[in-house]
Amino acid sequence: MARAIWKGAISFGLVTVPVALHSATDSKSELSFRLLHKKDESPVEYKRFCKEEDKEVSWSEIVKGYEISKGRFVVLTEEDFARARAEGTDSVTIQDFVPSSSIADFHFDHPYYLAPDGKAAAKGYALLRDALAKTGRVGVGTIVLRQREYLAAVEPVGEALVLTTMRFAHEIRSPEWLGLPAAGRGWDKREMDLALQLIDTLAGEWRPEKYKDTYHNVLKQAIQQKAKGREIVAPEPERRPRVIDLMDALKASLEKGRKALAKAGARRPPAGARRRGQRRAA
Repeated sequence: MARAIWKGAISFGLVTVPVALHSATDSKSELSFRLLHKKDESPVEYKRFCKEEDKEVSWSEIVKGYEISKGRFVVLTEEDFARARAEGTDSVTIQDFVPSSSIADFHFDHPYYLAPDGKAAAKGYALLRDALAKTGRVGVGTIVLRQREYLAAVEPVGEALVLTTMRFAHEIRSPEWLGLPAAGRGWDKREMDLALQLIDTLAGEWRPEKYKDTYHNVLKQAIQQKAKGREIVAPEPERRPRVIDLMDALKASLEKGRKALAKAGARRPPAGARRRGQRRAA
């Protein structure tokens, strides 16, 4: 079993539950590449050059600086960073229990599994998990990982409690600069009726295993083909018909969706059957 990233406790009110933190994602499946010299396929190394003196600089001569204005820097030493680091704690204190549907997805960052740390913690762990599931709420607090403080959400996913690090409000950009159309405008009732029918036709339950990383699979296959000296054969991309009229596109999409349902013999779930709060699985 992999070692825990962090050990401590979750506390809410006067209740404390000892827990261990484990990563919920697997980075080993990602394909990594090295930069090579095209001529002889030798790995390319990075070197640090001083722009002013046009010469290589050793690590011992390098410091970190923050640019406060064009060409003007404030240099911070390791001691400065140490003073600014958040003090490590061994607890996640839940400050609020908020509705799970009230948090926008872009606030969430990296998920971790929480496991009860010891047999004595199992009861409190199960109690918190099931209470959150019954109320549809998420516990929000802070956690310190690697000398940095993170906002964090604790929520139930199946039999597990998942802690997800979050972005603070100041890290989220406002969409005002995008020039977005106003809500409730820009379409007519007939188009909305067709759009609702199309969504209802494509409605289904969340099954994460259904969706495949086609780019990863095709790229891995291409690597294997080239390693064996074969010509890379990539699948032909699906060509979408060019439809300019929105109403025509909606009608064609709805017809295609109905045919797919009839062919599969699938039963359509009733409209509104899904809870809005179930926005994420893990």
